Amino acid sequence: MARPRVKLSPLSLEEAQARLLSLTEPLPVERVDVDGALGRYLSQPLKARRTQPPQALSAMDGYAVAADNLLGPWQVIGESAAGHPYSSSVAAGQAVRIATGAVVPKGAQAVIVQEDLSRDGDVISLTGSPPVPPSKHIRPAGMDFIEGASLLPAGTFLGPAQIALCVAGGHKHLPVRRKPRLAIIDSGDELAVDCEDCPPHQIPASNGPMLVAMTKSLPCDVRRVGPVKDDLNTLIATFEQARDADVIVTSGGASVGDHDLVRPALEAWGATIDFWRVAIKPGKPLLVARRDRQLIIGLPGNPVSSHVTAFLFLLPLLRAMLGAAQPLPRSIRATLTAPLGKTGSRREFLRAQWDGQGIAPLALQDSGALSALAAANALIDRSVESDPQPAGTDVRAYLLQNGGTA
Repeated sequence: MARPRVKLSPLSLEEAQARLLSLTEPLPVERVDVDGALGRYLSQPLKARRTQPPQALSAMDGYAVAADNLLGPWQVIGESAAGHPYSSSVAAGQAVRIATGAVVPKGAQAVIVQEDLSRDGDVISLTGSPPVPPSKHIRPAGMDFIEGASLLPAGTFLGPAQIALCVAGGHKHLPVRRKPRLAIIDSGDELAVDCEDCPPHQIPASNGPMLVAMTKSLPCDVRRVGPVKDDLNTLIATFEQARDADVIVTSGGASVGDHDLVRPALEAWGATIDFWRVAIKPGKPLLVARRDRQLIIGLPGNPVSSHVTAFLFLLPLLRAMLGAAQPLPRSIRATLTAPLGKTGSRREFLRAQWDGQGIAPLALQDSGALSALAAANALIDRSVESDPQPAGTDVRAYLLQNGGTA
């Protein structure tokens, strides 16, 4: 794979996302049991190995009769239950008691629901209306799919319904991509290991647990390292300990201060910086590097910036490695319930609350405010140099649930 030219000036969001995704490929294929496939992505198209339903089935409880006599009366000659079909044929004037999901007997082309009939011994009579068309309450063979038909394309997310479809199609093992191996490293002398014993000159190391939680929304093998002190040699040694990871994620130390040592430590370790800084707010000091086939994403240390950049970059990268057809988060349109002011030279992502119809930015937008981040369920996406927008304006937003893919 050709390595893109190194670019250290701020990139646009789309350019940075495309650049990051171009640096990776889906991981090797493995086959997993359907019970372990939840949250994975199909690596190959899947075709049906059987027909569903294999025979015509009743969609209602009632009586199966021949279509040439839909007015009755009928003589009841047997029963067809789910998993226990009636073994003989049905002739004109005859009926078979049938349950939902049971095989329609030979000779029967209609099912009359039991609410439209009365029964006296083994004779039933029509009290309501016959089905129109006669096959109204019959599920024909192959209604869902036939053997050899395409079930799901490659890149499909395997949720509960998709897994059920795979099983119904005759697949108990599914081709997926290997789980990415992640090492999450938070760094900074200001970080306290124990949040219950945090001295006044430090803050609890909350980014590490947050990023672990975000990445565990996907099928990944994640380990956390740190917090690590702001020391060049310590950082280099920490990177070396994580050399078996597919992706190294750092939090903090990626900016331009005297103690921001992630970039020089990566370069001393042998990594090549691909790009650094993205024209977004929060999250400008994002760094992406590469060492052989290993990718390194340096996230900002401010917790909101770390969360937003993980949402926009890290989670899409992991979905791409897992073989997702659409790794980037999907935006929605929502109506503002409060006005927004003018934006500056960077694209802004405002923490917001969405109630299913309207969306409102939270009052506190500081990149260190975890209380506002925890209260948000969406991000409002505002373009560069945007004019003020009054309440009632439609805006683009991302839902934070499920990494923006729900």
